[in-house]
Amino acid sequence: MAEPEFLVVGLGNPGPEYAYTPHNLGFLTVDRLAERRNIRISRPESKALVGVGEVASRRVMLAKPQTFMNLSGASVKGLLSKYDLTPESLLVVYDELDLPWGSVRIKPKGSAGGHHGMEDVIRALGSRDFARLRLGIHPGRPVRDGAQFVLTPFRSGQQRDLDDLLGLAADAVESILALGVVKAMTAYNRRAQGSTEEAE
Repeated sequence: MAEPEFLVVGLGNPGPEYAYTPHNLGFLTVDRLAERRNIRISRPESKALVGVGEVASRRVMLAKPQTFMNLSGASVKGLLSKYDLTPESLLVVYDELDLPWGSVRIKPKGSAGGHHGMEDVIRALGSRDFARLRLGIHPGRPVRDGAQFVLTPFRSGQQRDLDDLLGLAADAVESILALGVVKAMTAYNRRAQGSTEEAE
């Protein structure tokens, strides 16, 4: 089997109780990509479940770390090392409470922005220079306890939107792989209504 040239990691928590919560949008996006491309994510490697196949004419490994969200870094580092990949060949997909529900934002690099899973990935790699796709989960109303909110199952309205959001997220990943981060940013990044950030 040909070695992967790119690693796409979805962040989330293992276990059925977390499957359909905002914090698992990374897992769900990777699952959608796998479904589209007929990639089976089932092989255990480096504390993750992985599958390899072609996405946008590139040999890509899809990965879902099984370490729980806040300890994702060791898994990501292990996979990059095993396949001799650099952070420039990495894309991490995860939820973002600072962006409104249903929005997507591509970034070429940067800080974790308070996301503990990303903090651990950055710490493990010793680098912030890798691409990320952030999926907005803010519900448009005050969130008193962010930690509880991200682990609460989707509400009915969110469930209705979920299919479209995952489709958009999967499209964005394919665009990054096909066109590169900069061109994909031009296509997908917009100043989302209610966002606390300017488009970068």
